[in-house]
Amino acid sequence: MSEKSNARDNIISTAARLFFSQGYHATGLSQIVKESQAPKGSLYHYFPNGKEELASICIQQTNELILQKFEDTFAAHKSAADGIHQFVQDMAHETEAAGFTGFLPFSFWAAVETSCISQNLRKMCQGVFADWQRVIARQLIHEGMETAKAEDTGLLIISLLEGALIISLTNQDKQPLLTASNYMAAVTKHAKEIQSHP
Repeated sequence: MSEKSNARDNIISTAARLFFSQGYHATGLSQIVKESQAPKGSLYHYFPNGKEELASICIQQTNELILQKFEDTFAAHKSAADGIHQFVQDMAHETEAAGFTGFLPFSFWAAVETSCISQNLRKMCQGVFADWQRVIARQLIHEGMETAKAEDTGLLIISLLEGALIISLTNQDKQPLLTASNYMAAVTKHAKEIQSHP
């Protein structure tokens, strides 16, 4: 990998870590440059639109990472319910291992904070949650669930996941995620029996 590629990647990884751990507003470009040890002027060379462009790349890469984790986990399990249970269990242990800091708290800085200040970032976050809902729904449809029910179930699972993640990070305790994983598996397994109301 070239020095230029290394510099760009270092800027992105540093920005992601700082955005995730201290928030979008609290992270300045000068701090990103300093902590990434990037050459002066390189940030605007690679990201001419500055902080918002950098944030959008972090959101995109986070989305790709999570989608791949969903796909890999579903492929390794016999049912969506088992896959979701394992996915959230893994997230709980990874969050604890990261010391409850720096671990992709997407909902904190991206979906909440940046949505208030940028329509572009808000739409990106909207697309992320839609992608996560879609990958779950697709697995449920593959297992024979009706499309509308599968989409509703995907939305419910993502809502439970985000809520549990927020509580785990706030409490610095993986138990909310572990508890939620059991209920998410049960909801997924019995979703066909749940009556939908308009």
